[in-house]
Amino acid sequence: MASERHPNFLFIVTDQHRADHLGCYGNPIVKTPNIDGLAARGLAFDRFYVASPICMPNRATIMTGKMPSANGVPTNGLPLPVESTTFVDLLRAEGYQTALVGKSHLQNMVPTYVDDWNYPPPRPGKPPPTALYESLKRKITGPEYEAERSDLWIADPHRDVMTPFYGFDHVRFANMHGDRVQGHYTAWLSQRTNDPDGLRGPGNALDPGGITAPQAWRTRMPEDLYPTRFVQEMGVEMLEKFAEQPDRPFFMQYSFPDPHHPFTPPGKYWDMYDPDAIPVPESHGAEHTDPSTFWKRFHQDFEEGRAKREHVHPYACTAREAQETIALTYGMISMIDDAIGALLKRLDELGLAENTIVIFTADHGDMMGDHGLMLKHGFAYENLIRIPFIWADPQAGPAGRTDLLSGSIDIGATVLGRIGLAPPNGSQGHDLMPAVRDGSAPLREALLVEEDQLPINANLDGYMRMRSLVTGRYRLTLWEDDPLGEMFDRETDPLELRNLWNDPGSQDLKRELLELLTREQLRYQDRGPRAVYCA
Repeated sequence: MASERHPNFLFIVTDQHRADHLGCYGNPIVKTPNIDGLAARGLAFDRFYVASPICMPNRATIMTGKMPSANGVPTNGLPLPVESTTFVDLLRAEGYQTALVGKSHLQNMVPTYVDDWNYPPPRPGKPPPTALYESLKRKITGPEYEAERSDLWIADPHRDVMTPFYGFDHVRFANMHGDRVQGHYTAWLSQRTNDPDGLRGPGNALDPGGITAPQAWRTRMPEDLYPTRFVQEMGVEMLEKFAEQPDRPFFMQYSFPDPHHPFTPPGKYWDMYDPDAIPVPESHGAEHTDPSTFWKRFHQDFEEGRAKREHVHPYACTAREAQETIALTYGMISMIDDAIGALLKRLDELGLAENTIVIFTADHGDMMGDHGLMLKHGFAYENLIRIPFIWADPQAGPAGRTDLLSGSIDIGATVLGRIGLAPPNGSQGHDLMPAVRDGSAPLREALLVEEDQLPINANLDGYMRMRSLVTGRYRLTLWEDDPLGEMFDRETDPLELRNLWNDPGSQDLKRELLELLTREQLRYQDRGPRAVYCA
């Protein structure tokens, strides 16, 4: 069981939130005093990268310490297998109280059927029986995989969640995004208004005041009923529950559905930031040398009037649309910051702050007008794959900033390492704190970033697979079925405008990085489970 000296953990996660959209990461406009305060008294990581730049694979990596190709969640749409061992499972086994408040997205939130055309055609010959169709007999359907489905929460707002849920004993879901969130929030909202559906969506929106950006509407939902406020209230309620057992430490994930699109900040947060005061991203409209096939495809769709800009896949945007979208995103971030401030205040009032490590991160970034594009899927630009990570430990430090090359895959091992626990066999991440304190050799030469994409999510004609290598200076990306890859030197080209893939003078470097990419892929092949006998 847990030692009395074990610290509590408050793990704060935002959704689709790039690192440079925080004051403590150099943004001069967005107001994030509470998150900035964490960075001021904690340790901020400046080279922290995702394992995958999309939601479910990277969240599964955080929980398991394994790359998407090893954890069973290579793409959105595949749930994390319920038999997975998570770092929260190990904390729970050590005696921790565990809770998840807000967005999880370890399982599917919508029951969208994936048609066969999203995958390569079946092999010729008689197909296997249904029970033997997949390479594993493990099912990824059934009640244990329906905890997050929004349609089921709408049908029964008071439904139960089977716990422990990936190690969490207490769960309060806020699933989906913007003012369309469901989960436990569904019943909470219904208890506070007679017409919850009359407050949701663009059909009930207020006058936007001139905002015309895609996926943006001025929600009728008031601030005190918006999902961010639900997460805030449930977080405070959970802290008060934990305080009733002061002899047991806790781990709480405090997870926000925002600032993910649609862009619907409520009340004062809608016009907190003036789009005219938002600089147009430097790479928007800039000349791109040898741009990727995907970059050309989405820009061509926009120029020829066939762009689809109301779904989850990337889309090209005008400079004005980028300004408007960034302004609304800043409003959503400021509301999150206020909610974090309220929770930290209650943490202090309950006498828990002195023994609570506060961690802040995001699941991935967003292009937000960089390179003339919005959202994610199919790209690996810096502000899509680089995210914030702040570790504020009131007892053991360290504090300041670090450029240690690290990422989402390291979070679980770092939490476990803080209390002297080893991660489970097969974990691929590192405990970051010894490396920061030692300050000597880096943990790794490079980080691997993986992305698989169903066509339905990426507006493509076929299944897409992409792999990237990040060294801190260089970023190399290749796609499975495209001879044109990407290679950027971010020291001389920080905006990633000059693709060196076919540059005659860069071919030796390209060979070195491709070899390093191969070695990193070998490093992250799954090594579990352990062998019982040897030959």
